[in-house]
Amino acid sequence: MLWQWQQFSQEFSRNQIQQSLHRDLAEHMAHINPLLSKGVTSDAALKEAFHDFMLLGPSFEIYTLDNQGQVIAYDANEEKIKQQQVDTSLITTFINGAKLPLLGTDPRSTNKDKIFSAAKLINSQGEQTGYLYVIIGGEDFDSWQSIVGEHQSTQFWTAAIVISSAFAILLFVLLLKIFTQPLSRLEHDLRLLASHKLNDGLTLPGQYSGSSEINQLSHHINTLLAALSGQHQAISRQQEERHAFMLHLSHDLKTPLTSLQGYIDTWLLLPEHERSNDLIEVAARSGQHLQQLLGQLLELAALENGQITAKFQACSLSQQLLELKQTFAPRAKSKAIALNFSDSHLLTINTDPQLLQRVLNNLIDNAIRYTPEQGKITIETLISEDNKLWLQVSDNGSGMHKHELQALKQLNHKAMVISSKQTALPQLGIGLAIVRQLLNLLGCAIEIDSMPGKGSQFRLELKQLNAAEKDEQNDSQVQVLQTAETIKAQ
Repeated sequence: MLWQWQQFSQEFSRNQIQQSLHRDLAEHMAHINPLLSKGVTSDAALKEAFHDFMLLGPSFEIYTLDNQGQVIAYDANEEKIKQQQVDTSLITTFINGAKLPLLGTDPRSTNKDKIFSAAKLINSQGEQTGYLYVIIGGEDFDSWQSIVGEHQSTQFWTAAIVISSAFAILLFVLLLKIFTQPLSRLEHDLRLLASHKLNDGLTLPGQYSGSSEINQLSHHINTLLAALSGQHQAISRQQEERHAFMLHLSHDLKTPLTSLQGYIDTWLLLPEHERSNDLIEVAARSGQHLQQLLGQLLELAALENGQITAKFQACSLSQQLLELKQTFAPRAKSKAIALNFSDSHLLTINTDPQLLQRVLNNLIDNAIRYTPEQGKITIETLISEDNKLWLQVSDNGSGMHKHELQALKQLNHKAMVISSKQTALPQLGIGLAIVRQLLNLLGCAIEIDSMPGKGSQFRLELKQLNAAEKDEQNDSQVQVLQTAETIKAQ
């Protein structure tokens, strides 16, 4: 397109210049030639005059025309004339001073017009006898222009290919640099991040101009890095908690083990007649305590590994509390501790009765351990203003210190991410660590109030059966009774 435009522009300018320079050429020829000045349009002597004019200007082709534009005389072989008629309207427009360039009919071509010069031929009586019509740039001019044009065209296209190739390479390098610069910067920042040379931590700095995809990629990388950082911090905290828990556990295991080993060694060192069964009984109690700790440790491991799952069903809360009281009545009696377990609302709850029993066992076990003689442990049901059911476990024991209470409040499942891989709380021992895992499985919230020397209160949120579940349970009970009656009748 550029080449065509350039060719058209050059041809237009050349035609305009040449036609402007030779605008009065035909009029001068008609004036200086005796025959033409008399209005003669057809005479043998005109061919000689035309020949002389063309020797002075080899690129000119001269014709005389009648008033209708018919070709009359010319200096050329007859077979070269392709058109005998010239458009006189263009000649009239030219003579009237039209804007140049103006292309007219070329008698030697059937499909190509050329610039020209024209003048009227007037006889001695003042009558117009025809026109003098001069083609500017004839066949000879076209031949030489074609030769020169082919040579220039080769040079032009060679130069054009070289320049275009150089421009394309330069443009490619420039675009490649623009498009890859964000990637290079991203790669550089990732390398610095890998070598821990970024001061902003695990995050990529700033925006990456040039591509929305690169910005989105950097955003996703930052999101991934933030998640990895959070997981790394969580793992570090879990490792610290596990380390502290293992220290606490080693102390809990060491105490009964030392007692067991000490009383047995003492019994062995004494003479046979001085050996007392009291030593063996104390050693046996230490062994039982050690066995209990190991059992709790295995239970905690099973909870953390996801080997224990909750199986929810409808159960009577009163029955749960009755079984709990029967379990701890002997221990409480030995310390003269009063147990007051009651369900004043006679509720049916939706829970896993075995897991709930374990939770209550651990809470009552701790309450008996830290409640002095003549103390009191109470379990009662409460209905809050928002119609929530709470089971409150209270004692008047030694209570807990601030750091222990803060650790225990982490048991609230609503304020923590429930995970089978969570570690135990080292401040609270294995029993309450098991409580935490069990509450997570049951989906129970817990609230704790405690003061040193005044006792503790634990409130567990329980789930009541809704109307549909109660109806389903009643239907199930009816079916069981009907089945039992049928079997009895048979």
